[in-house]
Amino acid sequence: MTYVLKKTGVLIVSLILISLLAFLAFQIIPGDPTTKLLGTDWTPERAEALREQLGLNGNIFARYFQWLKGLLSGDPGISYSYFMPVKEVMQGKIQVTAALSLLSWFLVMLFSIPLGILLARFQGSHLERAGIVLNQVFMAVPPFFLGMLFTYLFGLLLKWFTPGAYVPFSDSFWGATGYMAFPALAVAIPKAAKTAKLLRSSILNEMNKAYVRTAYSRGNSRWAVLRDHVLRNAMLPVITYLAMSLADTVAGSIIVEQVFALPGLGRLLLSSIGNRDFPVAQCIVVIIAFVVVFMNYLADIVTQYVDPRVRLN
Repeated sequence: MTYVLKKTGVLIVSLILISLLAFLAFQIIPGDPTTKLLGTDWTPERAEALREQLGLNGNIFARYFQWLKGLLSGDPGISYSYFMPVKEVMQGKIQVTAALSLLSWFLVMLFSIPLGILLARFQGSHLERAGIVLNQVFMAVPPFFLGMLFTYLFGLLLKWFTPGAYVPFSDSFWGATGYMAFPALAVAIPKAAKTAKLLRSSILNEMNKAYVRTAYSRGNSRWAVLRDHVLRNAMLPVITYLAMSLADTVAGSIIVEQVFALPGLGRLLLSSIGNRDFPVAQCIVVIIAFVVVFMNYLADIVTQYVDPRVRLN
């Protein structure tokens, strides 16, 4: 319980610091929102009146606490560009990014665990060598490059999907899921390669321990030892890594959204920064940071319960 309370305290402090940094960062970057909003109608008097209307003239820390209070109560403010609540601006975008991230994470688990086990099972074979080479290649390829490659190959050449023709979930669940398959693969493949490598190394490390030699001495085959004795211990670091990788898939999804023209948080974040729509940009940054920090927190808690050694330490 002390371990959980300590980690929870760290989580809360981290989120407060992240929210403060996110708020301050968008207050000090060059550019005045009134310049973008007023355009050719800009005058010093109109700019000052608009700044007063938007609440940009108060003390920066007073504005931070006011914004934080609204954020915690579910009201992160009004968009400067759309002149509507930020949560309404983000509503449909969050669904797209969340769906892409979860689908990518599912594909990471689907590909990485069987591949890691297979590479460890056939250690020293030609199959393992070929798998390691391909694994290294996929680890080195960035998701956005895979996204461009998939768009050209499957979209423009093979016509399996129409680039830019995203179908909303409200119109067709399977149509939206089918369009997201290629972006999800672009995000998942590099992460799956890293996870498979970690699982293979973890299995081979366990195979050198005394309890494995004991299992062999009882007449068990390599596959039986791997399945019945090694996998449970070898999966511990992989479970932690998979929990943390969900945060990475969110970041990767936001990048890949630009390649496939998905109307998610990534496109909204870039447009909000360009338009100096700080309430929207701040909220998106805090959401992404929350996912990253919370998944690391959850990974620590899960590891503590799965592995008693962490609890003892």
